[in-house]
Order: sequence, then structure tokens, then C-alpha cells
Amino acid sequence: MFDESKNPPPRNRLDRFIRQFRYPAYFIALITLYTIASTAIGLALAPALWILSHWVPWSASFPGWLRWPLLGTGLGFSFFLSGFTLLVVIPIYNRLLPTRIKPFKGTYFTLAALPWFLHNGLFYLVRYTFLQYVTLTPPGLWFLRAMGMKIGERAFINTYLISDPCMLTVEDDVVLGGSVRIFAHYGGGGKLVIAPTFIGNKATIGLNATVMGDVQVGAGATILAHSVLLPGSRVGEGETWGGVPARRISREEMDRIKQEIQGLPADGVSPKSQSVR
Repeated sequence: MFDESKNPPPRNRLDRFIRQFRYPAYFIALITLYTIASTAIGLALAPALWILSHWVPWSASFPGWLRWPLLGTGLGFSFFLSGFTLLVVIPIYNRLLPTRIKPFKGTYFTLAALPWFLHNGLFYLVRYTFLQYVTLTPPGLWFLRAMGMKIGERAFINTYLISDPCMLTVEDDVVLGGSVRIFAHYGGGGKLVIAPTFIGNKATIGLNATVMGDVQVGAGATILAHSVLLPGSRVGEGETWGGVPARRISREEMDRIKQEIQGLPADGVSPKSQSVR
């Protein structure tokens, strides 16, 4: 059941229509998104199909033992060409369409949620098809920036598991480890909150960590691998956080954890050294 009391007042007639006729409005938005995505895919495939229309007859003129490798090479080249073309097409669509996300707190079925729906729908078209092939490359960083993600100098982004890129800020020398999940929203039970996520200079987000919406990570902070930063988390400069949900870990506790990993007692002297004494 959707609680309308959690919503801001309707903006206009379209907003009132969306709220009153939730599922028809959602169906219309979904069909619209699929139509837009189809045209984007079509534009991305066009150069590859043009090349294949010339490549296939050319490769067919060779003997069988050479024909099939040539045909396979043409298909492989076409795949990457269409992928790189999609990296250009989607940011153009994102700029031309109403995808300007603003912080929001309410329910899913509102006009304010529509830009968020469209922005992520376009982004996911690349995320689930080609983005993983260009992660850690200049084209991948260019695409994220073109989609509105604020990325500082020398940032190391080893993940494609990103949502809401236009609401994310990653400053200079930040490290996002492999398969980090980072986004700028959260919700449940019909509730949606969109809030910016900020990662400060020289912060490190460990392997497979999750950074949710409305999170701020201070400069030089470290988030341990597989940790989950819940909405509203405020990580101070130079702090280390870890766990599910993540919490601050003091320097003394971190030193003790490192000693346990290395098999050392609390005094830092190995049992073998003690026996020699």
C-alpha cells in the first residue's frame, strides 16, 4: 500500500495522473523506455551492420578453411564497434531527454521519479551489455563522465556495478575496488529516496563493498572489502569502516585484526618466537 502522505504535493496534472493511475502510468513509461532503448540499439548497430553487409560477401569469396575465421573476425569487430557506438549514443539520449535527477523523497509513482527511471534505464542499457568490457579504460571513464558522474583526476574505478551516475561524486585519487556497488538511492515498500553519494579524495572502497545513497566518505578513508555503507553513513577523514552494516573500526582494533590474520598474539610476538625463548 502506497502512503501518499510521504509524497510532496503534486506538481501538475501529469503528476496527479501518475499518482492516481499508477500501473497504467508505469506501463506507459515502460513502453516508452523500451521504444527509446530500441532506437538507441538500432543506431548503435547501424555502423556494424553496414560493415557486415560488405564483410560477409567478401569473406565468402575465400576457401572454407579461411572463410569462417574471417567471418568470425568480422562479427567480433562488429560487436565491439556497436558497443563503442552505444557509449556515444546513450549520453546523447541522456542529454536530450528529461533525465535531470534531483534529490527526492516520496513514492515511486510520481513525476519526480520519472527522470530517475529514464536516466537509469538508459545507463543500464550499457551497463548490462558493454560497460564491463571498457571498465578501467579511458572510454569507460569518458562514458561515466558523459552520463554525469563527477570523477576526479587519477580515480581508479574498477567496477561497472553503478547506478544513478549523475548523482555520484568521486574525487581525486579515489579507488573503487572490483565489483563495488555504488548508487545514490534507496527505498522499499513503495518508498523512494534519491540522495547524492560522495567519495572524498584518496578514499579507498574495498572489493565488493556496497555504497548506498546519502553516503559521504571523507578524504583518505578506507572501506573494507564486502562492507555495506547504509544510507546516512558519514565516514570521517582517514577513518576505517567495515562490516555489515559498516561501522567505524579504531586503529587499535584494526591492528588487532591484522595480528589475528597473521596468527600473532595481542603482543605481536609469534608463538614460535615465544617457544624459542
